[in-house]
Amino acid sequence: MGDFDYSLDYSNINFRDQPELYRVGRGEQGVLLVEPYKSEILPNWRFKTPDLAEQSAAAIYEMFLAYKAAGDFVGMDMARKFLQMGWTRARRYANRRSGRKYGPDGELLPREEDPVKAESACIFYDAYVRARSDPDYQQMKREHQQKYG
Repeated sequence: MGDFDYSLDYSNINFRDQPELYRVGRGEQGVLLVEPYKSEILPNWRFKTPDLAEQSAAAIYEMFLAYKAAGDFVGMDMARKFLQMGWTRARRYANRRSGRKYGPDGELLPREEDPVKAESACIFYDAYVRARSDPDYQQMKREHQQKYG
């Protein structure tokens, strides 16, 4: 599996036109770099409240399905990454109000569960798992990685 290539000039690459340059990488790598997908998906990404998370996750999952219908694997993977990032970021703030795990001296900060953010995290997690588990997504991912790395 190819690692995400951070050496590319992301400000000058349209990955819809050049999908061969895209690498899946691990987790959320490149989620805020790959255009035009970042600009298409990011305006829908919100997790502050469960209502916002529900709207956001639904909108991004619909984008995932639209990319799928268009046969656009890179778009599907970017939507999947935004769903994953919604889950992980909401979970981070559910665990600690500041979103920071460590204090300025490197000490582990105490956990203070925020049930509102925890619910937002669950909403994104469910959508993320649906996207990640989609058989067409999995097949297209294998094909993309075999063809391009």
